[in-house]
Amino acid sequence: MDVWPVIHTERKALADDVRGLSDEQWATPSLCSRWTVRDVLAHMTATAKIAGPAFFPKLLASGFSLARMQDKDIAAERGTSPADTLARFETVETSTKHPPGPVDTWLGEVVVHSEDIRRPLGIAHDYPAAALTQVADFYAGSNLVIGAKRRIAGLTLRATDADWSYGTGPEVTGRLADLIVAMTGRSAELSGDGAAELRSRP
Repeated sequence: MDVWPVIHTERKALADDVRGLSDEQWATPSLCSRWTVRDVLAHMTATAKIAGPAFFPKLLASGFSLARMQDKDIAAERGTSPADTLARFETVETSTKHPPGPVDTWLGEVVVHSEDIRRPLGIAHDYPAAALTQVADFYAGSNLVIGAKRRIAGLTLRATDADWSYGTGPEVTGRLADLIVAMTGRSAELSGDGAAELRSRP
């Protein structure tokens, strides 16, 4: 699947969903620790502006600390107001720039960070089933950055709304979007004998 049209569509859908937020809603803590809803959107903007060759100089300038680099980028892309934050995000809706890494990383980013924003605000959204399956397959087999493969080791993940499962061991069931969120270490609605074990893993 060509992921970029999906990424572009999902960015636009997210922009539409947050357009009418109040200042209080913009300050809502996201599912991504330390960041508000507004911070997450600013982070997504910054990521979509980084071409591969520019990534390592930026990381070097931040003392090789990814967290420090992200914080600098968020401060820059938040702008002067929530409206400015959103306007900056809309300028990168169709960007294909990204830091080094497999392209499925950026499909996963738009899904997971969109959920970081939507879930605390109570905003429901349906993602394309093929996109969720591709993200789930990628995360289940990868330890890049988020360590999903290690996090779900020894467990069986089974989607209740799609023909998708992975692994062996005590079963964790839930909607595919919930399983994806859980693979990244975030809270999600899960069931099954292995659900408590997965929740306990950092």
